[in-house]
Amino acid sequence: MAKQERGLRFQPSGGSRAPQVPTGKKQRLTIERLANDGRGIGFVDGRTWFVIGALAGEEVEARVLGAHGKVVEARTERVFSPSELRRAAPCVHAGRCGGCSVQHLPHNEQLALKQRMLAEQLSRVAGVEPQEWAEPLSGPEFGYRRRARVAVRWDQKAKTLEVGFRAVGSQDIVAIDECPVLVQPLQPIMSRLPQMLRRLAKPQALGHVELFAGSSLALLLRHMAPLSEADLTILKDFCALHEAQLWLHGEGEPQPVDPGLSLGYRLETWGLDLAYRPGDFIQVNAAVNEAMVAQALQWLAPRSEERVLDLFCGLGNFALPLAKSVREVVAVEGVQTMVDRAAANALSNNLHNTAFFQADLSQPLAGAEWIGEGFSAVLLDPPRDGAFEVVRKLSSLGARRLVYVSCNPATLARDTVELIKQGYRLKRAGILDMFPQTAHVEAMALFEASQDGLSD
Repeated sequence: MAKQERGLRFQPSGGSRAPQVPTGKKQRLTIERLANDGRGIGFVDGRTWFVIGALAGEEVEARVLGAHGKVVEARTERVFSPSELRRAAPCVHAGRCGGCSVQHLPHNEQLALKQRMLAEQLSRVAGVEPQEWAEPLSGPEFGYRRRARVAVRWDQKAKTLEVGFRAVGSQDIVAIDECPVLVQPLQPIMSRLPQMLRRLAKPQALGHVELFAGSSLALLLRHMAPLSEADLTILKDFCALHEAQLWLHGEGEPQPVDPGLSLGYRLETWGLDLAYRPGDFIQVNAAVNEAMVAQALQWLAPRSEERVLDLFCGLGNFALPLAKSVREVVAVEGVQTMVDRAAANALSNNLHNTAFFQADLSQPLAGAEWIGEGFSAVLLDPPRDGAFEVVRKLSSLGARRLVYVSCNPATLARDTVELIKQGYRLKRAGILDMFPQTAHVEAMALFEASQDGLSD
């Protein structure tokens, strides 16, 4: 009897469990279709495989990066029957570096993939299609990235300093001597950076490096121990060679070695210069950012007598160009330091019809004094979480036109459902190709009050 009880006790309630797929295992499989993030999808033994670097219709050999339940994440190791769409990846680090996941797709196919992703989210989640699809907003597919974080790690066992970008699917660092998506002025800095860092006396105390290009070039070094005078001299000489500012980030906030220096970028169309500091959010693609601002203002069609609201305003990327064409801009941001930075940018550009406020925009808009008389139009550019609580009350502000700039089609679609409830209709939508060679999708949508009017 006891023996029988032991057998029952250890019998799995759901039957026998299939062994987990081990990391590193190689598997030959056929790719059925592409996922929304650009990975190929295949099926083997009841499991769904998501394969980086694979295209629909291809037969590939994939190496397992990780597995959980019925889902296996893998990367392409070998292609037996390539798709007609496949191109040779322009970057020698493709497939190992985790930065660019769809280089094997021609740029026009990348745009088509992103367009399908946006359309699918709007259709599936919100059950709508815009009255008009806008052409994709894009710029150069390479040499666009004006900001980058470079990983730095001391390998105690090998006694070497690793410098590069994180590998796909792991925390390993891929040594990078060139990166085709960086803007050209950062390329020489990137190529010579590893050699310079390895000359420093305490490489084990280094954190990471950030590179910036805009109104000036800059290099920021994160360090966990004080730097010696000799190390400072090496860093200063390196930055002087490349005509770049040197910023250090030890304890406290990042600071320039030469006090009074600042970073910035220019919005040429409007003659505006925006200052920022390391850690502030800026769009990494200058060309698409300027085109995005121009398109947002064109869609919003602000008039000179109007009062316009800019939510999630950041440094004033949209608010300052808006202020050039309307009576008043009220701009709201959740982080006080960014509010202060945006207000300073308005003053430095001699704009006095702007007002900046701090508010928690993850909460409903209720009783804020800055609402005042309401607004003719609203522009919002929320983070990936979207703006669900904000859009629930937008109709009460009286805005007839609304431009929503999104970095996540899923939350845009979710918020579209609420905006339709509020009495808006989706007039126009399109993708913004802010990150070529990746599957990341940014989008813009124009909403207008329906003929029946806004809900209460």
